[in-house]
Amino acid sequence: MIIRIDTHVHKQCIDITEKVRAVVRESGVASGVCHVMVLHATAALIVNENDDPEIGVDLLDALDRSIPDHAGWRHDRVDNNAQAHIKASILGPSESLPVVEGELLLGTWQGIMLVELDGPRSGRRVKVTVIGES
Repeated sequence: MIIRIDTHVHKQCIDITEKVRAVVRESGVASGVCHVMVLHATAALIVNENDDPEIGVDLLDALDRSIPDHAGWRHDRVDNNAQAHIKASILGPSESLPVVEGELLLGTWQGIMLVELDGPRSGRRVKVTVIGES
């Protein structure tokens, strides 16, 4: 299933955990794996704390300090978003998570976050695949 997410600012972290949980529940899989992948080169997926939204802001700040915008990146000559590609490559496009007793298994404070690095964008696509036994 494809989940579509609209982003509203240039860089942001969006908790998509409940959307992914719904796909897992609808799948009927009792035991298996849920693979989640963002289908874009300037966004990423991570598992991190979802109780405090400031964690996402801190992550984006840390990435900006490490990989600044417009720092002479060669790709900026093409479409001015090299930093977004670099950050997305470091964070990665996907996560694989266990499904146990029909539910997505995450720790108490963990959630699945879409990390927008070149927004705002309409309809970011996230592919959710659930594999396992009923």
